Amino acid sequence: MKLLLPIIALFVVALLAACFAWAEAVSLLTILAYTSFLIFAAGFVYRMMKWAKSPVPFRIPTTCGQEKSLPWIKTHPLENPANAWGAIGRMAGEILLFRSLFRNADVKMIGGRPVYGSAKWLWFFGLMFHGSLLLVALRHLRFFTEPILPFVNGLSALDGFFEIGVPALYLSDAALLAGLTFLFFRRVVLPQVRYISLFTDYFALLLIAAIAMTGLLMRHVYPVDLSAVKTMVAGWLVFAPVVPANAGVMLYLHLGFVFVLLAWLPWSKLIHMGGIFLSPTRNLINNNRSVRHLNPWNPAVKVHTYEEYEDEFRDKMKAAGLPVEKE
Repeated sequence: MKLLLPIIALFVVALLAACFAWAEAVSLLTILAYTSFLIFAAGFVYRMMKWAKSPVPFRIPTTCGQEKSLPWIKTHPLENPANAWGAIGRMAGEILLFRSLFRNADVKMIGGRPVYGSAKWLWFFGLMFHGSLLLVALRHLRFFTEPILPFVNGLSALDGFFEIGVPALYLSDAALLAGLTFLFFRRVVLPQVRYISLFTDYFALLLIAAIAMTGLLMRHVYPVDLSAVKTMVAGWLVFAPVVPANAGVMLYLHLGFVFVLLAWLPWSKLIHMGGIFLSPTRNLINNNRSVRHLNPWNPAVKVHTYEEYEDEFRDKMKAAGLPVEKE
């Protein structure tokens, strides 16, 4: 059922998009575009502000290297950062290269004891999926700017370097599908991962796959007028919506899946794209040995100093033969 329900949900979205295409509901498509973007923007800002306001009373970075202590002890500035530059470098490695996932280990019970092995496939396909998804998103900037930004043209030329087919098949498209396929079958085949997978996990993968497939179909099987699509997007940006005539059902399907993804992203696990920057286990400096950190949640405590204690019990301390600082 955890896999069947996402399939049914995608089928419902596809059916509604097909009905909009059949009825040529141009105004409704425009309303959905603005509504989904507003939900995305408001939800994204809300989640980021909520996380930013969450108190972090202790330094809790996840470390796996030597902390800075004595000068003659070799430290690990990235795995255990002691300054801001080390934390920035650690975050850059985490975001761009998935360093923590690279150290992921496969654990199996053999002969009653755990045996650890390499598990680099998850890191490889995860990096492939996220990197290709970023390239696809950057290539789509050509629909939002006029003239097209030079680096977007450069990315497109590099992405289609091998010129496979006409129009050329982008390498990022193939890599995106390969990464999605691996992540999906990993959740279906491995019993441990399948046990902890939820509706949202399958729905996210299937929704992104549906967006990718409809985009590939529009490029290679059911071509659309790209200039008309760019005119439509430009109209949305200046609040003068114009939907091209005879847009075709495939464009409606593609946009329908994209709108659902935008509206659903801030409330799903996909929000980790922004949450990673606010993770205290990653972005904090580990300087617990050099700086004393006080818990801001601790209530004010009235202290009783030794001087006050001696003033109160000096006579009794003398009578008991205890040394005192003041006679």
